Amino acid sequence: MSSELLDTYQAALRAEHAAVYGYGVVGGRIREGRRDEARSAYDAHRARRDELQRTVRDLGGTPEQASAAYALPFPVPDSAAATRLAADVEDRVAGVYADVVRATEGERRSAAADALREAAVRAVRWRGSSVAFPGLAERATAAAPPPSAATPQT
Repeated sequence: MSSELLDTYQAALRAEHAAVYGYGVVGGRIREGRRDEARSAYDAHRARRDELQRTVRDLGGTPEQASAAYALPFPVPDSAAATRLAADVEDRVAGVYADVVRATEGERRSAAADALREAAVRAVRWRGSSVAFPGLAERATAAAPPPSAATPQT
């Protein structure tokens, strides 16, 4: 397998690690009525993370470990900010899965497209609106703050 493909999967794994962390923050701040939704998304990202770790191993790599903490793109003091963070996390995850879709074919492409779709649907639920092409960097660059949610704190 190519190192580019492995790098693409490692990037997806990093995004899933950051998503799991982000949903830990969301779960601590989200209002009661949306906690089950946050828990479900947290569980989905944990499952995707575990799946990506297996894929990286199958490709001959060593899965990257999660950082102890991640920089959030903005403060999250309340439920409204937690909702925005959840949508932001899903947008970022959709972006990396769009890269996996571009880099793969067959079953792997289908699985990546499923992950992209799931992230896009969750983003719509959190945001309350959709975007024309989920996962496109051009859209995320224009509408989102700099990509620090997947950046480990130093």
